[in-house]
Amino acid sequence: MARRIVNSGDYSVTAGTGVLGVNTITLDAANVRIPGKLTIEGTQTVINSTTLTVDDPFIEVIKNNSGSDLDGGIYVNRGGTGNNAVMFWDEGDDVFKMGTTTNNASTSPLTNLTLAKLQVAEPSATSDVATKNYVDVEIGSITGATFAVDDSSTVTAASGNTLYLKGGSNINTVGNNATDTITISLDNDLTGITSITSDASNGDLTLTANGTGEIVLNDILTFTVGTANPTATTSTKMYNKTAAGGGTGLYFKNSNIDSGAEGELISKKKATALAIALG
Repeated sequence: MARRIVNSGDYSVTAGTGVLGVNTITLDAANVRIPGKLTIEGTQTVINSTTLTVDDPFIEVIKNNSGSDLDGGIYVNRGGTGNNAVMFWDEGDDVFKMGTTTNNASTSPLTNLTLAKLQVAEPSATSDVATKNYVDVEIGSITGATFAVDDSSTVTAASGNTLYLKGGSNINTVGNNATDTITISLDNDLTGITSITSDASNGDLTLTANGTGEIVLNDILTFTVGTANPTATTSTKMYNKTAAGGGTGLYFKNSNIDSGAEGELISKKKATALAIALG
């Protein structure tokens, strides 16, 4: 038989003595329903249910925080011997973090945290978080990797950092440009790079200094034996082949010099001998 208690004013139930009582009030029923608002003013609320269902779209923690630097989030009691897990907002760093901690759930800000790994699905949108597998597939490993840069893209090493090309690596430009150009801004030397090669069929490799700068060689310049003489143009071309009358093996061509005929630079020894012979 259902019973209903109606009271026109406030209604208080106290177990034991004192304002808050010292004993326990137990509501023993299959379901307990409170149609109005429920306010709990104690220092601890314990829920021993198996499943907690909340209709609210957001859960607010640290509700009465007046502006002090407190961390807040979800604390997972793992049981056993492992440290407990936390997913929280780090007020000091202004970032969300996940990890394990030796602190208890009442400690804020956290004083101990070991960051944990986060697993997500492979990204499909540009704003999705990238997995390690996605990065490995898209970029490849640094050693032996090929980096493709489109016509409008720029690869830049931030100030104070270094962009390295490991052995076997390539930089390719892709697109519809008739001539591909790579500009490398350097404050230091190209540490570890021993070869720069053009892979374009019969393509030129051009080194150009900025502004009034010059191409400076601080060491030995080696000319290897060429397979054919170059065609003379208005630019002076220098190349190496078997030494002849000049005694150097270093030849040049320029269409404005001797009608583009091949000439050999003469050595000091040959020049001296020639001067003596000519008197």
